[in-house]
Amino acid sequence: MEKSKILYAEDDETIAFLIQDSLETYYDISCYSDGKSALEAFSDQSFDICLLDIMMPELNGFEVAEQIRHKNADIPIIFISAKALKEDRIKGLKIGADDYLVKPFSIEELILKIEVFLKRSKKTNIYSSNYKVGKYDFDPKNYTLQDTVNTISLTQRESELLLYFIRNKNTVLKRQDILKAIWGDDDYFMGRSLDVFISRLRKVLADEQDILIENLHGIGFRFSEKIQY
Repeated sequence: MEKSKILYAEDDETIAFLIQDSLETYYDISCYSDGKSALEAFSDQSFDICLLDIMMPELNGFEVAEQIRHKNADIPIIFISAKALKEDRIKGLKIGADDYLVKPFSIEELILKIEVFLKRSKKTNIYSSNYKVGKYDFDPKNYTLQDTVNTISLTQRESELLLYFIRNKNTVLKRQDILKAIWGDDDYFMGRSLDVFISRLRKVLADEQDILIENLHGIGFRFSEKIQY
């Protein structure tokens, strides 16, 4: 199987070596020591995910991320930085990063986050077309349900959850499997969030008699739809 391609920008040679050495068993990783060369590489090559330090010569990580986002709205971006201030984390996320890891961190944590975002990105690519859900036309890319009169806007999580249900309709889905597929985690907080999003989807689809989201006590959920598409 072809390895996923990582663009990694880091000006600290020691850290760059350690991370590249740890990841290259699993991924095709290309490392760049300044923001300008990283951005040039992004323009010339195809990557699946970007790991960006912030304090770099030529262009800093924020500047690189902004330009990457202008070129590609979907590719996952993870900041890796020693800058731990809340303001820096917020700035990174506002620019369009998907996550922000503060040094030092474990390689295991980094790999987990990479896998979560790679899977999410692949799902987005696979389900780029629209789907019929009862009377609605479901657009997973733009997070909308639309009928002949109204358009209902979903959050990204609600859209991902509905998409996961569609993909696994008429199947018993364990709570922990749903949580890991959508959030990459199954802790208590995420579990409570799942219940909120399912409640929201039930309200949105309340008038659709052919659609049912069953709560299977102690197990999980089942999304059933009589209409075939």
